[in-house]
This record gives sequence, structure tokens and C-alpha cells, in this order.
Amino acid sequence: MKNPVWFIVIVLFISGCSASDPDGAQGKNWYQAGYRDGVAGHHQRTYKVLSALDVTQQSDYDKGYTDGVKVFCNPDFAYQIGLSGQYYDGICDGTANGNRFRLEWRRGWQQFTQ
Repeated sequence: MKNPVWFIVIVLFISGCSASDPDGAQGKNWYQAGYRDGVAGHHQRTYKVLSALDVTQQSDYDKGYTDGVKVFCNPDFAYQIGLSGQYYDGICDGTANGNRFRLEWRRGWQQFTQ
């Protein structure tokens, strides 16, 4: 691929589609489930939701989620995320690049909605 940004957008889209089923093909790999939720820009699942899913390794889910959020919150890709129409729900707020991420996402989102 000549443009790595489109590759990242495609990866984010695919991971967003799979983030809702942590028991899917990965079995009970809670690190991967958390990572998929974070890299897709979803909010972290609550303790109540994780308990209902019979999560035995919540620390694995939390670690995966944190790692996924670090990937998602890269402001260099925020514009493309907004431009692709993916809604931003504020998970990068409070991170080191949170403000820059929001500004870049908003710029892409405005173009998407026009």
C-alpha cells in the first residue's frame, strides 16, 4: 500500500466491527478483547458488564484496553478517523495528546458531515 494512513483506517474499522464479541474466535483472551475495545475507540467495559461475561482476568482486559487506547489516541490519525465518519466518544480526553486528537478529529468530522 502506498498510503499507510488508509491501512490504519481499515484496521480500525475492522477492529471496531469485532470489538463487541470478546468471546469470538479469540476464545477468552481478555487482553485481546480489551485491546480491540481500546483501538476501536470504544469506552472501557464496566465491571458489571465484564462480570456478566464471566471475565476471570479483568487485569488482562484492563491492560489490553490501555494499550489499545494508546494506539487509537494517536493525533496523527485523528483526522482520518473523523473523515471516515467514525464518531469520537472522548476516550482520549485526559491523555497527553487528547486536545490535539480532538481538534484533528473534529477537522475530519466537519469535512465528513459537509
